[in-house]
Amino acid sequence: MKKHIVLTALLLLLLHFSEAQTKDYKVVFDLTSKDTTDHKTVIRWLNGISQSNADARLEVVFYGQSLGMVTKDKSTVAEDIKKLTANKNISFKVCEAAMKRQNIDKSQLLPGIETVPDGIYEIMLKQNEGWGYIKAAH
Repeated sequence: MKKHIVLTALLLLLLHFSEAQTKDYKVVFDLTSKDTTDHKTVIRWLNGISQSNADARLEVVFYGQSLGMVTKDKSTVAEDIKKLTANKNISFKVCEAAMKRQNIDKSQLLPGIETVPDGIYEIMLKQNEGWGYIKAAH
């Protein structure tokens, strides 16, 4: 009898862990830094995650001083972003309030970059929808 209880408990535990592994992979990255090292790190994370899990949904939200990463004449990772925007599961969203403060127009953004009224609110919405959160900084 004791063997059956232990075996049943182990099976239930295995089912629980296998179900946890099938949950949606959704992460929002919070980027405020103008440091190109942080920009390259985010690119590396996006590439690594999307290669290991093709169904992962990833979003980078830019505000503060990070807008140079997605601005045509300033980005050091423009080619990488171009490749990543081709993936329907990866999105780049720029805070319109930060754009306004920095006098950046939508026409100055790299192709495929979207805007949101408020970057912090966008992150909060994603978290409320069950997305994981990563602050991109070093």
